Amino acid sequence: MSDRAADKGEGTRAVRAGLPEAVKNEPTLPGPAFAAHFHLPGEVDGPYTYGRDTNPTWNLLESAIGELEAPGQDGVETLVFASGMAAISAVLFSQLRAGDTVVLPDDCYQAMPLVKAQLETYGIEVRTAPTAGDAQLDILDGARLLWLETPSNPGLDVCDIRRLVEAAHARGALVAVDNTLATPLGQRPLELGADFSVASGTKQLTGHGDVLLGYVTGRAGEAMDAVRRWRKIVGAIAGPMEAWLAHRSIATLQMRVDRQNATALVLAQALRERPEVTGLRYPGLADDPSHKIASQQMRRYGCVVSFTLPTRVRADRFLDALRLVDDATSFGGVRSTAERRRRWGGDDVPEGFIRFSVGAEDPEDLVADVLRALDESTD
Repeated sequence: MSDRAADKGEGTRAVRAGLPEAVKNEPTLPGPAFAAHFHLPGEVDGPYTYGRDTNPTWNLLESAIGELEAPGQDGVETLVFASGMAAISAVLFSQLRAGDTVVLPDDCYQAMPLVKAQLETYGIEVRTAPTAGDAQLDILDGARLLWLETPSNPGLDVCDIRRLVEAAHARGALVAVDNTLATPLGQRPLELGADFSVASGTKQLTGHGDVLLGYVTGRAGEAMDAVRRWRKIVGAIAGPMEAWLAHRSIATLQMRVDRQNATALVLAQALRERPEVTGLRYPGLADDPSHKIASQQMRRYGCVVSFTLPTRVRADRFLDALRLVDDATSFGGVRSTAERRRRWGGDDVPEGFIRFSVGAEDPEDLVADVLRALDESTD
């Protein structure tokens, strides 16, 4: 990315990120390149050889994400994957060996316990501690890799990335940050010292609920070379259509994020007035336990609000009464979604715990729908 582009605002970067040089009569964003192989006479050289290794549509998307995750930074590269879990697995399994130790949060995305179990079968020691209070600091000694998820999903706790990175690096450990909930417009982990920023592009980055995608951004070198090699070995590659859809969607990222984040705060403030709502969490609330640290490292607080209703039955009735909100298990989309997270069994949350993802609806309409659903779902 040019220095001039790095000085532009976030909206300008999002709209123009990853675009190729203009060519007369060519589209500004080329369509997806559907190719399993490329013409390759003679010696093996050039950027494109085989579809599992490289693809021009991926490359444009990787450039775009890199411009958002690390604007103006040289020596940073991004690799896209078939899903967020593919990206997470690529970092963990490419960096760790039998006998290594990794430190994970114990309140992270509910698929991570599956990863923990798999790591342990390979002879890797897995230690866990909560995100809140930087508790992972206490179990860092001897670790090869520290994995952070901040804000955590679904609890929305926040840890001090700078502090944890400094402590990890002092002990010779790498640091990866799951940046899914924040997006690169909410925080930029590499600027806070992390070695990897990892995310599911399925969520707010693309924002339309029609793409499965993941990515890893890190500084060029041995660590990222290992991530690339893992992608080649496992073949967890993004499809060209998915990559193109993701790139197209990034152009509206700032507009979506600003609208969704602003409405999330309005909704959280409205929920704070409801007596049946407990455990309300949103890092943008001034009295949220995460607000102070979040304000030091985040530029936006995200589109997810979490809270608890008194019982499972009450939560289910509330979800059924919503008219503008889909009961779905993702977040970050332009259409609001909500779900009772305990139904999956993987999160240590109360039966009535709701993860609510705020979409791009008019704030007054969404808040009115939520308050009406709360009223209609009373005993």
